[in-house]
This record gives sequence, C-alpha cells and structure tokens, in this order.
Amino acid sequence: QVQLVESGGGLVQPGGSLRLSCAASGSFFSIYGLGWYRQAPGKQRELVAAISVSGRTTYVDSVKGRFTISRDNAKNTVYLQMNSLKPEDTAVYYCNTAPSLKYCAATMCWNWGQGTQVTVSS
Repeated sequence: QVQLVESGGGLVQPGGSLRLSCAASGSFFSIYGLGWYRQAPGKQRELVAAISVSGRTTYVDSVKGRFTISRDNAKNTVYLQMNSLKPEDTAVYYCNTAPSLKYCAATMCWNWGQGTQVTVSS
C-alpha cells in the first residue's frame, strides 16, 4: 500500500506563499491522477487541485489563479504552490489520488497521510 507524507505547511500572513510537497512510496505513482485536498475545522474534506498523468490540471474556483499543482514522477512527489494566501485557505492539506481529476472514492483512495497544517493569519 502506498504511503503518503505531506510537508511544507506552516503559519503565514495573508498574501503570503507556501509550497507543499507530498512524497509517495510505491512504484505506480506515475500512472495515477493526483490531487491536493484540504479539510478546514468543521468542514468536509474538499479537492482543491488535481493533475492528470499527462499534466492536465484542474482547480476549485476559490483557488484558481493562486494555486499551482505540479508533479515529479521521478521523485514520486506532487507539489502545491500556494500564493496570495487568504485566511479561508486555513486547513489541513492532504494529497491522494484523483481519478479523472475527481475526488477519490473510498476504494480508489490510497491510505490518507497525516496531512500538513496551513494557517493563514495576521
């Protein structure tokens, strides 16, 4: 089973930037669509960005133009560059599969990692 380790979160002021990384174990990383998800306190987890095997990307409207997802298959790593951060971006961020650039259904998800906390506050 694939193991996911997210990193790069932290406390940042509004308007700041962070770059998240997600390293995956396993040998089939390159054949999966991947996504970055987030879960804010009291809210359901949502898919905020996804990238296909071919590099096509999609974003939730609230992050379009501010976040950029990318992947490095040689390093089994997916990244999320977050710019112009807002307080409403505060959440725990996770990576996982995103089949057809959609939220992964239970059987299509890898085991969730611990996530990385992003806090946007002045």
